[in-house]
Amino acid sequence: MRDISMVKLMPVQPRVPFLKLRVIAGILSLIAVLVSSYWFFTKGLNYGIDFSGGVVTVVDFGEAPPDTAQEFVQSRFNGSTVQNISQPAGSTITYDYLRIGLPLQTEEAEGDVSEEEARETQTDAQQVAQAALIDALQSEYGDIRIDATETVSGKVSGELRRKGLLAVVLALGLVLAYIWFRFEWQFGAGAVIALLHDVILTLGVFELFQIEFNLAIIAAILTIVGYSLNDTVIVYDRIRENLRKYKKMPLEEVINISINDTLSRTILTSVTTLLALTALFVLGGPGLQGFSFAMIWGVLVGTYSSIFVASPMLLMLKLKRGSRIDAVKEAEPRTA
Repeated sequence: MRDISMVKLMPVQPRVPFLKLRVIAGILSLIAVLVSSYWFFTKGLNYGIDFSGGVVTVVDFGEAPPDTAQEFVQSRFNGSTVQNISQPAGSTITYDYLRIGLPLQTEEAEGDVSEEEARETQTDAQQVAQAALIDALQSEYGDIRIDATETVSGKVSGELRRKGLLAVVLALGLVLAYIWFRFEWQFGAGAVIALLHDVILTLGVFELFQIEFNLAIIAAILTIVGYSLNDTVIVYDRIRENLRKYKKMPLEEVINISINDTLSRTILTSVTTLLALTALFVLGGPGLQGFSFAMIWGVLVGTYSSIFVASPMLLMLKLKRGSRIDAVKEAEPRTA
């Protein structure tokens, strides 16, 4: 029987001239980053309840939610989100509930008011919004039951936004420190630039399609940082090995050989990861679609940036065969 595994389909020693495409790739990346930044200041992100504040209500219709319920709620309450919630396995209830989120207030109350007065005002607004939602649903669909209600105040949502941003910044800072310690400073700078590229492009996709941005997406972005960094470090490690192996070879050729040496591993890892994420996106339901979409996009841009952003940055930063590489070589145990 013929072996058709992907390992056999990949060339044993691929020699793709990646660095010859670095100028085109650099221009495309720069345009994508600038467009994503422009969208951030014009369109902005579609913040979910976690980051905008509001009230979330789980509604039981006593049967499967009407097909028109989502369109009805979104037409009556601007900025609302509607999701079907499936019952857990073994539940006596066989139909879905409807999870409705209503964004309400901004992070800070307007005017010169005390914190207690602002909290009372927000609570009143949440109660009024929930009552209006229940009245609208009952008038349209008859009797309904509220299964659960949760609220997020403007102060809490603002704190979550700050902590989410801080988590991403700290992750990038620690990456820079580790790569700088482990390799040369050019490697650390190149890795962080590539990670910033991935994060900005991921935000750009969410701005373009106005997909809900919540805490799960922050988790996805941090996972993307880890995945992309893993790809980049593997390429960087091979570059460092080849710099010691090919001392007379030009840096551009060494980098290109190193990318090709790790190409089969990069493709196989990316493909298997994408297969799992695609299954999660298709079968995971509305609650996981935002997370899985962010991860799918992150794997694609992370693989791209490891090859076309992180590696060419070493040329731009004028990496030299310095003492750090020689010291590593001397520290390695010698075989008899």
